[in-house]
Amino acid sequence: MATITDKQMSAKPVKATWLIEDAPRGCGRFMARIRPNGERLFYFRYTDTSGGRVFLPVGTYDATGTDGLTLKEARTKAGEWSRIYQSGTHNLREHLESEEVARIAARDAELARLSAEKTAAEAEKARKAARKTVADLFEHWAKVDLINRKDKGAEARRMFEKDVLPFLGDLAVADVKKGHITEVTDALLARGVNRMAKMVFSLMRQMFRFAVDRDLIEHDPSASIRKAKIGGKDVERDRVLSDDEIRSLAKKAPDAGLLKTTEAAIWIALSTCCRIGELLTSRWEHIDLEQHTWLIPAENSKNGKPHTVTLSDFAIRQFKRVQEINGTSSWCYPNTDNSAAVCPKTVTKQLGDRQRQPEQGTMSRRSAKAQALLLPGGKWTPHDLRRTGATIMTALGILPEVAERCLNHTEENKVKRTYQRHSYTKEMAEAWELLGKRLNILICQNPDRIVSTT
Repeated sequence: MATITDKQMSAKPVKATWLIEDAPRGCGRFMARIRPNGERLFYFRYTDTSGGRVFLPVGTYDATGTDGLTLKEARTKAGEWSRIYQSGTHNLREHLESEEVARIAARDAELARLSAEKTAAEAEKARKAARKTVADLFEHWAKVDLINRKDKGAEARRMFEKDVLPFLGDLAVADVKKGHITEVTDALLARGVNRMAKMVFSLMRQMFRFAVDRDLIEHDPSASIRKAKIGGKDVERDRVLSDDEIRSLAKKAPDAGLLKTTEAAIWIALSTCCRIGELLTSRWEHIDLEQHTWLIPAENSKNGKPHTVTLSDFAIRQFKRVQEINGTSSWCYPNTDNSAAVCPKTVTKQLGDRQRQPEQGTMSRRSAKAQALLLPGGKWTPHDLRRTGATIMTALGILPEVAERCLNHTEENKVKRTYQRHSYTKEMAEAWELLGKRLNILICQNPDRIVSTT
C-alpha cells in the first residue's frame, strides 16, 4: 500500500508531481502535490453526489510544523474528513464550510462573553473603588503624599486617628457629605480647640482633593465649606512678653516643676529667636560651644534653608545646662529610649499645662502646678518667645531687616531676594549678642550671674 513519506515531500521534482496514498473505495484519498518551485500542498480528494472529483486543500507542508502541517498532522486531518465522508456526507466542502461558520460563530460568542465578563469585572472594580472607605483613602494618601513630609505624615496620622477616623473611617468615600466633615470639626470646636479644628479641616480638604485628582470621587465634599467658618476667622498672634513678664518668668520657672532641659529651652528660644521644633530636633554635632555657633540644617528649618545662629554668652550657658544632662546623646533633646529626637510638641505641652486658668479645674495626667507659669499678659507659647526676642532686638536699635535674618525668614520681595545678596553675618552676630546681654540684665540682679539651675 503506497504511503507518502517525508523524503518524497522534500524532493525537488523536475515537474509538478502528485503523490497519492492508497485507500479503500469510498473513503476518499489523501494526496500531496509538489512543484519545482518548492510548493508543497496536501489535499483530500473525494467524489461528490454528482460524480465529480473534488480536491479539498488540507494545508501546506512543513517538516517542522512551524509554518504549516507535518505529514502526520496532514494525514490525521485528512483521516477525519474521510470518516465524515464515509458517514454519508458527500458534499464535504459545504459541510466543512458550515462547520467553519459554526466555529466562527461559537468563537465570536465566546469572545463576546469574555468581553462582557471583562466589562462587568471593570465595572465591579470601579464600584469597589467608589466604595473605598475614608480609612482606605487615608492610607492611600499617606503612602503617596504624606510620606514626603518632614515627619513622614506622623502628625497628620495622629490627628486623623484621634479626631477623624473614629467618625468617618468606615464611611465610603463616595458617601461623605459636607455634614460628615462638619461633624468632625464641630466635635473639636466643642472641646475648645479651635485651631486644631482648622488644622484637621485643612488636612481633610487636602485628602479629599487628592481623591478627586485620582478619580476616586467626582467632587470634594469639603469644597463648599469656607475655612473661615471653621472656628472663626484666624487671628494673627502678636503676643510679646514685656520686660516685667520676662523677670517674672525667670522667678517662676525654677519652681514650675519643669524638666531642667525644658527650662533651658525657654531661654534658648528667647535668646536665639529659634523655632522650638528646630531646637528640639538639634544634634550636638551641629553645635560648637567653643566657636559660639549653632547650625540649623535645612531639613530642620521651616523654609528648607540652613541657618547658622551665633550663640551669645547667655545662650551658651543654657546649652551647657542641657549638655550636662543630655551630653552623651547624639540629640540635644533625645526621646526616652534615645532612638531619636523628642516630640516637637513636648515643650509646648509642658508650658501649656502650667498656664491653665483656675476655672479650668484640674485635668488627669497633667501638671499639678497648673498656674505656675501664668503671666499678666495672658497665655504665651514658645513661638511667642521667638517673637519677643526679635522685638527686643529692634528695641535695642537692630535694623528690622537684620532681625528678620535672625528669624531665618525668607525675603518676600522677589527683587530683594534675587539681587541683595549681603549675608548680614556680622550684623546678625551683633544682634544675638546684644539680645543675650539684655536678657541677662533683665533676669539677673547681677549681669554676670548665671540663670539658676536649681
